[in-house]
Amino acid sequence: MKVEQISVFLENRAGRLGEVTRLLAEAGINIRALSLADTSDFGILRLIVTDHEKAKKVLKEGGFTVGRTNVVAAEVEDKPGGLHHILDVLSKNEVNVEYMYAFVQQSGKNAVLIFRFDRTDQAIEVLQKNGVRIIPGKEIYSI
Repeated sequence: MKVEQISVFLENRAGRLGEVTRLLAEAGINIRALSLADTSDFGILRLIVTDHEKAKKVLKEGGFTVGRTNVVAAEVEDKPGGLHHILDVLSKNEVNVEYMYAFVQQSGKNAVLIFRFDRTDQAIEVLQKNGVRIIPGKEIYSI
């Protein structure tokens, strides 16, 4: 029930993000979701892609430092309070969200939240017990 996310470390300079997207595009790899956080010196680009193994290989060959992390994809109704419900359940069970990002599926009825937790297996169990659908990786890669 976990999703593989790749993290790319980028120097904070013009064009570096474009180099990543060019390499992925040339390799026929589609980006399903992303998050970019930066400091004054570097950024961390977190990606969910259609082929994470190929993406890691292509980016490493392109000179990028690439890491791998397991994250959780949870589906929530795209309406007010949807995120609050999930965060409330996690808080009551003392599960910490290290970071998250989201995207809306094409149907527009649901949003997909990508989470990194301090206790991933416990988070999955708690969310499922509370009616939150956890989306398997193979489904996320092909959305």
